[in-house]
Amino acid sequence: MPQVPIIMPQLGESIAEATVVDVKVKAGDEVASDQEIIEVETNKAVMGVTTPCKGKIDEISAQVKETYPVGAVLGYVEASEEDAAKFKKTAPEPPQQELAKEIPGRDEESATPVRARDGAQTKSRDGGLPVPVVTRGASFLSPRVRARMAELQLTNADLAGIFGTGDGNRVTIKDLENFLNKIDNQTAEEASAIRAGVADAMRRSWTRPLSTIGSSVNLDPVLQDRQAREAKPGPGLYATRALALALAENPGAAAKLIGNRVVQSSSIDIGVAVEAQDGIMVPVVRAADKTSLADLTAKYQELVDLARQRRISPDMQTGGLATVSNFGTFGVEWGTPIPLPDQTLLLGLGAGKKVPWWDETQKEFVPKTEAQITLSFDHRSIDGGCAGRLLKRVIELLEDPTKL
Repeated sequence: MPQVPIIMPQLGESIAEATVVDVKVKAGDEVASDQEIIEVETNKAVMGVTTPCKGKIDEISAQVKETYPVGAVLGYVEASEEDAAKFKKTAPEPPQQELAKEIPGRDEESATPVRARDGAQTKSRDGGLPVPVVTRGASFLSPRVRARMAELQLTNADLAGIFGTGDGNRVTIKDLENFLNKIDNQTAEEASAIRAGVADAMRRSWTRPLSTIGSSVNLDPVLQDRQAREAKPGPGLYATRALALALAENPGAAAKLIGNRVVQSSSIDIGVAVEAQDGIMVPVVRAADKTSLADLTAKYQELVDLARQRRISPDMQTGGLATVSNFGTFGVEWGTPIPLPDQTLLLGLGAGKKVPWWDETQKEFVPKTEAQITLSFDHRSIDGGCAGRLLKRVIELLEDPTKL
């Protein structure tokens, strides 16, 4: 019977490869069309590879924990002549090598097999953006040291703790090897794709001038409104809705600077930070200003369930204007979270606590539930005054939830 290849699909606009984490079938198994048979992990999520057509599995060449590029053949399905004819010459082309040049710094990294420390051949993976090092020791690196770093997939930031013993505090190859020997004597494991993806995103975010402002908010109105609702949205969802409405009222804050152009967002899309295994995932709620609090609650629960299964697709995590992080759920009162590289704003909500508040009408102190709220922003796109007015409006809406 003719064979149809099982191809590693394009899993996202910027994703060039994925790692196999599970194979659900074996040779000889009967499969249906579009049946999920392989699970793969990218730096954003775990997704499924499906069969191109119905038939019988002839071979699965993909190996668990191995990484394959988009377009790679992962196996074959024995199919009918009619189905096989549909898939002739339709396999996607492998990604162009020029993709590595789209991110500054990657053109210096080798994509050819290199000799690892244990003598085995290994392929150097693309890393994140280099981060300027502030220590004197790592301020100058010789070509030999850089070559060793490329071999081990290290960035300048990884060497920030090394004080060089060479001339002018230069880091020598001996300094680097001593550093690596110390690491070898410590407990370590390979970072997951999601952990590495979060690290890369934060490095890229930190290349911008970021600033954070903060204030306090009275959460008692939110807590009272929450009790009156059938579905019980958390304070973070109230903050998400408030931020969306505040941005809709203030278009200037809903813009981002790209090059020398101020690009106005056509939709108020807000991300919600969700803790997943070994990282953070940020699914995006589209048109959050047009989504009622009740609908937002239902949508949020759906996204949380998918995120904790690491089933959020890359398309569901891109295109957001801002993100809300309710770090108060961990008992944290204050924080300065970092906006994602493609976003301008991040609203953080701390833990609520009872504090005394002077009531002018009663002429006495009364208890209220107060939380700290912060707004981190890209200072290229937004100035302090604009950010301050935006945060003030968010607080006003939270303290009058009937407007949400």
